[in-house]
Amino acid sequence: MDIGGLTTVVANSAYINARGSIDGSNPAAARDKKYHARLKLPHITVCEGLRDTLDLAFDSVCVEQPIGKRLFREFLEANKEYHGACRLWKDIEDYDLAEDSDRGKKASKIVQRYMDPSAKHFCPYLPEDIIGKVKENLEAVEDDLFSASLAKTLEYLREAPYTFYLESMYLKRFLQWKWLEMQPMDADWFLDFRVLGKGGFGEVSACQMKATGKLYACKKLNKKRLKKRKGYETLALMLKRILEKVHSRFIVSLAYAFQTKDELFFFKACFYIAQIIQGLEHLHQKRIIYRDLKPENVLLDNDGKFVVIHHISCKHIIVAVGREGEVSLQLLAPGEGSHLRDVAGTALGIPAKVEGQIRQDVRQISSRHPGTCWRDKTVF
Repeated sequence: MDIGGLTTVVANSAYINARGSIDGSNPAAARDKKYHARLKLPHITVCEGLRDTLDLAFDSVCVEQPIGKRLFREFLEANKEYHGACRLWKDIEDYDLAEDSDRGKKASKIVQRYMDPSAKHFCPYLPEDIIGKVKENLEAVEDDLFSASLAKTLEYLREAPYTFYLESMYLKRFLQWKWLEMQPMDADWFLDFRVLGKGGFGEVSACQMKATGKLYACKKLNKKRLKKRKGYETLALMLKRILEKVHSRFIVSLAYAFQTKDELFFFKACFYIAQIIQGLEHLHQKRIIYRDLKPENVLLDNDGKFVVIHHISCKHIIVAVGREGEVSLQLLAPGEGSHLRDVAGTALGIPAKVEGQIRQDVRQISSRHPGTCWRDKTVF
């Protein structure tokens, strides 16, 4: 075995040992007690000022931020009058993520538990027309079966329940977590293991957060390389903003970010075809298009789920997006508002008729930009 091979074996062994188990299910065993002790929530008086600086709108706190959503649901569970709305919210989310074979059973339970006036957790704020429509389409188990019910539930929760939440200890705990989230961090908090991949601006390596024992993929971007390419410093900042904005189990999430004199660091946590589409759909809801769908940018996590990575190739909606001299195959679909297509995903099984329309759309854009060309990014 050569030196390179020996180095790889040692790096792999250290990586597996850091996981605490083969599947990484025991991160607590690898915690560094000294660093773990530094992850303490501050006294509430330290955080009160954050009320004036944070966005405390309902959607921002309770829908878009996982910690805010969790604490709000704990508040709802602590108040008996809100049990029905809270549990309906959770069950609708479970229905949306369920396999088609399980949806019928879950849909029937939702109707029995929350839409029957005699049920323990009946939700009286749901209009009769919405309940009637759900019952009418119950056997179809479509994706949007409970979309109107969910909208009404969130509308109900953002009124009196959220007003009381803002004055509760649960909101104060949220402020404590946000304060902790804002504390500076540097490379000393992490252990570096093997390099997972390299690119034009840096590399991605496996690393471990000392305080929690959890493993992350660390993306390191070299500042000198970014400065040599005009506009790429802005792309790096856009990468951070996009990763901060998205919260989906099918998209890699930003856990930590900091910089040194020479490099930018992004620590990302990883949470079949349908899963990739779910991830792209989440980006579309945030008005973000993905420009580089290929096998290398899709990872498989410990739970067997696919997650999409490499968001430096994302951009907010523009009609034509691509490298210099090209029109990228991501574009706005004509008509029907601003629905997006990721044309790199045509090989995911989109019918030929739709693919033909997409190609026609691309040619139309190319004709409006004579100096450009387009190329087919076929994946899988």
